[in-house]
Amino acid sequence: MDLVTRRIRGALGIAGPLLFLEGVPRARLGEVVRIRGEPEASGRAAEERSGQVIALSRDRIAVQVLEETRGLAPARSEVTLTGQVARLGVARGMLGRVLDGLGRPADGLPPPVPEARPAIHGAALNVTRREKPSDFIETGVSAIDGMNTLVRGQKLPVFSCAGLPASRLAAQIVCQARVRGGEPFAVVFAAMGSPFREYHAFLEAFRAAGVLDRTVVFLNRAEDPPIERLMTPRCALTCAEHLAFTHGLHVLVVLTDVTSYCEALREVALAREEVPGRRGYPGYMYTDLATIFERAGRVRGRPGSLTQLPVLTMPDDDLTHPIPDLTGYITEGQIVLSRDLDRRGVYPPIDVLPSLSRLMGLGAGPGKTRDDHRPVADQLYAFYARGRDVRRMAAIVGAANLGEEEKRLLAFADAFEDGLVGQGGTFRTIEDTLEAGWRLLSGFPPAALTRIPERLLRARPAQPAAAATSGGAIA
Repeated sequence: MDLVTRRIRGALGIAGPLLFLEGVPRARLGEVVRIRGEPEASGRAAEERSGQVIALSRDRIAVQVLEETRGLAPARSEVTLTGQVARLGVARGMLGRVLDGLGRPADGLPPPVPEARPAIHGAALNVTRREKPSDFIETGVSAIDGMNTLVRGQKLPVFSCAGLPASRLAAQIVCQARVRGGEPFAVVFAAMGSPFREYHAFLEAFRAAGVLDRTVVFLNRAEDPPIERLMTPRCALTCAEHLAFTHGLHVLVVLTDVTSYCEALREVALAREEVPGRRGYPGYMYTDLATIFERAGRVRGRPGSLTQLPVLTMPDDDLTHPIPDLTGYITEGQIVLSRDLDRRGVYPPIDVLPSLSRLMGLGAGPGKTRDDHRPVADQLYAFYARGRDVRRMAAIVGAANLGEEEKRLLAFADAFEDGLVGQGGTFRTIEDTLEAGWRLLSGFPPAALTRIPERLLRARPAQPAAAATSGGAIA
């Protein structure tokens, strides 16, 4: 070992993406290293790889290799410790750029000139400096804006099942999302483990919608090393924090797919021979996910905000699987996609009943959206829940044997799914969504609208009842 530059020649061994070394004084957790193998037979210098110290003991360390380890001979490798932690050069000029999972240019352009180089392993926001999330982010999706409102500073995950159009919904939200009032807004989009067809579709959608200039895209491809997948969301959040808290932008961070991230976390943990937890995932997965999700929020005294919309696929459609289960504990609600709605051709197939935005009350109502927002949403939810119950009963006794009230609720449930939830790829303002809700409710007598104050009912013009019970789409 070279004591001046801390260069180690020869390693103990290699296991998957991990390189093991011994006799390394003054190594630090998270320190970046450079790895070089033996020269090629042609005489050309060996390719240099980068890595990061992820485990320390008294006499040995484990290094995470960030590139492919194939062809690397441990006994003939050379490792140089740089004394630096992983950092990312960030700047407002990153808007409009496409980067790889480590923040390197993937669009053929030179790297942005950095304004700062913060460490990518940022900390959760200090609770004493946190501002309560407030104000509304409009996604243009009625089932989210109207029924499960997204609030600035919130973390609201999307729970999907394999084969459902979660990626299409994520791309649609990136293209449509905005803050009202003309305040500066940006989107940071991070794709983890995406196949070529998927990330190509993301880029085409962003370009076609003309939103790439306000978006920073981080793409970790399916063929990239899993170690890079663990750094992708942290690089994306480091960029988002700079845009939000240095430049005062309201930033929406869309992370897809968190399940790919967790699979990479499990793969690395198994390579380190750690004792597995539930279903083979490491026992610290809750803490690891929290280091990502808890970077959302607002800082007191600063104008910007950082909002997260993580997308994850539930293995085996299991809501109690460790990934959605732990995510639900950390975040403030969930948007759940339904396989039954997708089979019926409803898009986006958002199941409103298990979906929840715990901070909806902070971003909906007077001064935020409209005075009637929360009452209309509550009434729609109540009627839809009853309509779903009637649908299950009709499957047993037959629709012909239902009473008039049950038939009305059943028709309402169908119209709600086909018209309000199933909006297709169109953009709806919150006003459009609430007016569509009122048209659905017009099929009921005023006495049945128990969740809506009488003053709001008196202020509404009379509407034909047929609009609420036709079962067709809402214009």
